[in-house]
Amino acid sequence: MVAVKAHQAERALAGLDPAWRLVLLYGPDAGLVSERAGTLARLSVDDPQDGFQLVRMSGDDVAADPLKLLDEANTIGLFGGRRAIRVSPSAKPLVAAVEPLLATPSRDAIVIIEAGDLKGSNPLRLACERARSALAVPCYSDNAADVGSIVDDMVKGAGKRIEPDARERLIGLLGGDRQASRREIEKLLLYVGAEAVVTDADVEAIIGDTAQREQAALIDAVFAGRLDGLDLALSRLVGEGLDAGVMLGAVLRHALALLKARMSLDAGRSARDAAAAMRLPFPRLKAAEQALRVWPAPKLSEAVAALGAAILSVRREPGLAEALAARTLWTLARQVSSGPRGG
Repeated sequence: MVAVKAHQAERALAGLDPAWRLVLLYGPDAGLVSERAGTLARLSVDDPQDGFQLVRMSGDDVAADPLKLLDEANTIGLFGGRRAIRVSPSAKPLVAAVEPLLATPSRDAIVIIEAGDLKGSNPLRLACERARSALAVPCYSDNAADVGSIVDDMVKGAGKRIEPDARERLIGLLGGDRQASRREIEKLLLYVGAEAVVTDADVEAIIGDTAQREQAALIDAVFAGRLDGLDLALSRLVGEGLDAGVMLGAVLRHALALLKARMSLDAGRSARDAAAAMRLPFPRLKAAEQALRVWPAPKLSEAVAALGAAILSVRREPGLAEALAARTLWTLARQVSSGPRGG
């Protein structure tokens, strides 16, 4: 039985046992799943650009014809050498394709399966965890320490260094999605250009958008029932000329994300894990976790409907847009501030 905990993943993949001929990478962080699959695939062959050594297969195709994977895994390379087969995620079950490989592992190829957030009872995950020839690796959203390591590695790789204050600010602005974090850091490094040091001003200019921060403050104030914070953020955003429809749209997207997370919470997931799956910057995770505790799914569904109706009203009556948006947001916030609503 080979299953690792999330904090053991990097070490397990770095010291891969030759007996593990199939690796299942799964979890809510699709970016991390993809990154680990790509790294493992490249390290498992001599030439990643050689299509005979590194074979990519569609998960949907494998699910439709399970024998395709078995045939590919048993194919002997024309010139010998190491081979890797990388199977992309699929919403369809892959266990029928994987079970024959678990029973008779390939000698020449390592098979890398990418998957979504599989529950403990998922047949594919169970089969891989129980097999001696397979490794099941969970991929969960990065925490602050993980993001700090990514920042350090990318800045150092670019031949630069980052000021301590800038590093702290950058980590706080990034979220748990690894690919999204990398894109933001790449954008920052491109902005810095030939300069040797990444400063706090650089981070502020590229990632620390003031309007975005005020919008985030408004959203969190609404779902926390903090009327004073909502009033302050609302006045600042209106003063900066932010369109009321855009403002309501941002709150609506967050409400939908909260609803999805709340449903996973009701299905047995912890509030912390459900909030982490929302891919928010780290300073906002606590607010999201608290919102999940005080907003039951039915109330979030009502909030989604109210916000959708408000957006339509704003479009029909642009002259009253700011007043309509403010009334809607205050109404939502009062649902929390008027008393406990947890479920």
